[in-house]
Amino acid sequence: MAPPTPPPRHRADRRPAESGAPKYWVRRLGVLVVLGVIGYAAVTAIGGLVGGDDGTAERLVDTSSGTASADETAVSGSDDASTAIDCSVEAEAELCADLGLGDDVTVEEGDAAPAGDVETTDAEPEPEERTGPPTPDNPAKVYIVGDSDAGTFGPYLETLLDGTLVTDTELNYKVSSGLARPDFFNWPEELEAKLPEVDPDIVVVTFGGNDSQGLSLPQDELEFMVGDPVDNEAEWTAEYERRAGEVMDLLLEDERKVIWVGIPNDDNADVTAKLAIQDRAAKAAAEARPDVVFVDTWDRFSGRDGGWAEFVVDPRDNEGKDVRADDGFHLNQNGAEILAIDIAIKVQDALRELGANL
Repeated sequence: MAPPTPPPRHRADRRPAESGAPKYWVRRLGVLVVLGVIGYAAVTAIGGLVGGDDGTAERLVDTSSGTASADETAVSGSDDASTAIDCSVEAEAELCADLGLGDDVTVEEGDAAPAGDVETTDAEPEPEERTGPPTPDNPAKVYIVGDSDAGTFGPYLETLLDGTLVTDTELNYKVSSGLARPDFFNWPEELEAKLPEVDPDIVVVTFGGNDSQGLSLPQDELEFMVGDPVDNEAEWTAEYERRAGEVMDLLLEDERKVIWVGIPNDDNADVTAKLAIQDRAAKAAAEARPDVVFVDTWDRFSGRDGGWAEFVVDPRDNEGKDVRADDGFHLNQNGAEILAIDIAIKVQDALRELGANL
């Protein structure tokens, strides 16, 4: 929702100079100062109501199917300052070691989660083909791709990886996309075109809740080949596992490291039933390919009873924090940054396998 338009500013009446004009202008200046303070307070209050400080989500719906089943959410991010990581502090030494960060590195809070459509952060000019272990002069290319979830955790993941000094990252995400609706956005085609251009060593990929719907055919005109995952579980699972496996095989070519990020559950039981089928299918595809590392987001953001959780302990300060957006599924800025830490640890493992001295 766009913020309200502020009222127009009225020009001060231009009155001719009179005797006692200095006193008049002093009084007038005082009034203007008071009005300015009141106006600033009002704008700040309105901004708080519009922007929120709780990771308020704006729902973006793909209406090509005529339903809201293909919706996605772009998280605006919390206004609260996120927790920085200071590797010079003894209490954070273990986390910094897992992240491959030096003793003198400080990682500031992440950027606000981006919103919008396709976003690509271009890396430095394309270097010569990398050979040998990743070093500051010979960085490994990390390619982060997926739906709006990638756009949410991606910026902080880039920040964390920059701290290693041995990576060069690029982020490419598409809101409301996934593997379910190639009629809307065809990720296999996108990756076939982009992979030779980016030439990554490591790929981080995620497809979120937008996939827990019917599966369409890869053509311009919408036509579903499999319906709702709950009503058609066996057929849906087989087809989605095939699609996920197809993308994994494509990413694994040329000995790339692949890190597949799963999805969390939802506070709505009916939605969670669909998401669970999708999560199991993606896990099965990953388990069939030992070189794919699966990040279990479902488990990470569940409570002790295995159910939906709104609060999770932040490994940066060991404090419990609200990690969910208002839609009950997506992660707010706190959640996105916690997930980015989990992913960054897996990326560090991949960098070490490539020979990086971390």
